[in-house]
Amino acid sequence: MGEIGKITGLGGIFVKCRDVDGLVKWYREVLEFPFDGYGSNFLADDNKGGYSVWGPFKQETDYFKPSEKEFMINLRVDDLDAFLSKLKTKGIELVGEPENHDYGKFAWIVDPEGTKIELWEQVGDAP
Repeated sequence: MGEIGKITGLGGIFVKCRDVDGLVKWYREVLEFPFDGYGSNFLADDNKGGYSVWGPFKQETDYFKPSEKEFMINLRVDDLDAFLSKLKTKGIELVGEPENHDYGKFAWIVDPEGTKIELWEQVGDAP
């Protein structure tokens, strides 16, 4: 048996919002989140040894722009190009241009409450 009493990954992201029902509706319709009345649950099933990241940024970072929030949400996607095509049909505009890196493909959008959402397709297996 492995070590016990350790952090195993990201447990969730919880956000305050002005319009809970409206924000739930947007996430259901645009990002296709399942919603059980409490939140949305996702299982890691990408067979790539998927992982979650907690990453601190300096207070003066511009990476979260145009959002003024103190956080950003990163969501894993299995096929970024296909997902971006879906978003385009829903009238969702990207923030900047998609980027490709050794560790993944990225694109960004903003939700109705002004939260920046980073969409990430992992490339290759987890390190």
